[in-house]
Amino acid sequence: MPHPQAGIIPAPSPNALFLILRVLNPPTNGRAVAKALTGVPALVEKVGAVDPRAKLVGTVGVGSPLWDVISPNKRPSGLHPFTAIESGSLRAPSTGGDVLLHVLSKRHDLNFELAMRLRAQLGDMVEVMDEVHGFQYLDSRDLTGFIDGTENPSGAKDRTQVALIGDEDKSFAGGSYVFTQRYVHNLKKWATVPTAEQEKAIGRKKKDSTELSAKAKPPTAHISRVVMEENGEELEIVRHSFPYGTVSEAGLFFIAYSKTLDIPEKMLGRMLGASGDGLHDHLMDYTQAVSGATFFAPSLEVLKTLAAR
Repeated sequence: MPHPQAGIIPAPSPNALFLILRVLNPPTNGRAVAKALTGVPALVEKVGAVDPRAKLVGTVGVGSPLWDVISPNKRPSGLHPFTAIESGSLRAPSTGGDVLLHVLSKRHDLNFELAMRLRAQLGDMVEVMDEVHGFQYLDSRDLTGFIDGTENPSGAKDRTQVALIGDEDKSFAGGSYVFTQRYVHNLKKWATVPTAEQEKAIGRKKKDSTELSAKAKPPTAHISRVVMEENGEELEIVRHSFPYGTVSEAGLFFIAYSKTLDIPEKMLGRMLGASGDGLHDHLMDYTQAVSGATFFAPSLEVLKTLAAR
């Protein structure tokens, strides 16, 4: 199989940076931007050499509109823009984006240095749509106080199977679809909720992430909505989500890698009450999605050819 980009399969490091860019005048600038993206692996290696112990890695994703500019006749079969979801008072907006840079390491400063160098290379060909600096919070908890990513597949073999395209789209094998959302938490409101009620909203114990019993776990609990099975198999994604924020605004940057965008989109539909059963994820009563976008992270082999496609 072709080689995936370095940030997809390994478990996350303590610090992350997420940069979403819009390409200005894509017909003119699209291929020049693509050429810059082909150099990202070498740029990661150069910046990472400052401190190899920091284990700097990066992944580049390309949005559907930009892909259509640089390679209209050869594209990943499942790549499409995210469609906004609205259900009652709940909504997940579609904010889009042409380029995603996802950076991970043990050093925030190296993440920042890498992002700054790529931004300088792209100059006035792009504008920044969103920039989020994520961090490990306590013992890998979300800012709600619950351990995040308990359902994540563990081990390189399982994560590879879940995240990477295989023979179903051979031209793009080794690549991965990426779904991103930024959430802003209402932590003040959440803090007024008794722990027992918080646990019912999540579906797990707050202290150790033990799943509630089937009797105690409501169908509106977060894990009741996102843990799904199809033909007897659990539908999985590889999460790289991180808390972010300041004392004024804080939340979660959600990012998922998958061999198909159908899975995270189905999960989100169930969370927002748009799946037809009349239920929604009660965690959504305390947080709001403010962005939503999809990308394709090609294999290293395909990435090298982007500017020439």
